[in-house]
Amino acid sequence: MKLDVYKIDGSASGEQLTLSQKVFGIKPNDHAIWFSVTSEMTNRRQGTVSTKNRSAVRGGGRKPWRQKGTGRARAGSIRSPLWVGGGRVFGPAPKNYFKQIPKKMNRLARRSALSHKAKEGEIRLVEDFTFEKPKTKQMVEILRSLQLDTVKILLIVPQTDKSIWLSSRNLPGLSVKAADGFSTYDVLKAKVLLIQKSAISKINEVLGK
Repeated sequence: MKLDVYKIDGSASGEQLTLSQKVFGIKPNDHAIWFSVTSEMTNRRQGTVSTKNRSAVRGGGRKPWRQKGTGRARAGSIRSPLWVGGGRVFGPAPKNYFKQIPKKMNRLARRSALSHKAKEGEIRLVEDFTFEKPKTKQMVEILRSLQLDTVKILLIVPQTDKSIWLSSRNLPGLSVKAADGFSTYDVLKAKVLLIQKSAISKINEVLGK
C-alpha cells in the first residue's frame, strides 16, 4: 500500500511511501486486540479501595450489656456489622489488578490495529516537523491545513519531542506518541492516525519483527 506524504501546509509533497505489509497489511487478529485493550484498561486500575471489617474497627472490646434480663436483643460488640459505626461484611479490599500480556501478542495486537486503520483509509502521512518553542496555535494551524482539526487524532512522531508534546497537550482531540511507545488502545481510540514520515521506519523496526 502506497500513501502520499503531505506538507504541513496541507499540500502534497509529491512523495509516496510504501507501508510494510507485515505491519500495516496483515489479517487483523481481533482477539489479540481485545486482550491488549482489556489488559491496558485493567492495569490502569489502582485497586486501593478498602473498608474495615468488624475486627479492624476500633472499640467494641466489651459486651455492651448483659446477656439476659434487659429486654433488649443480645449483643456482643458495638462494632457488629448490624450497628451504625460497625464493621462491613464482605467489603472491598486492596487488590492488584495487573495483567501481563506476552510481548508477541502485544506486537500482534498493534499490527492488527494499524492494519484496521490502513484498510479503512484512516492513516495520513506528513513530513517531519517540530517547533523551536511550544506553540499550540502552530499545531492548530497544521491540523487545520490538513483538514484534521475536527476529528480525534493520534500523532505518531519518530521519537519523544517535548515541543510537540507541549504544543498538543491542551488540544482535547489530539494525542502525541513516539513510534515505539503507542499502544493498541491509542490507535483504536483515534479516528485518524497522523504519522510523521520518519516514524514509519521506526514503527517497522519495532513491530516488523
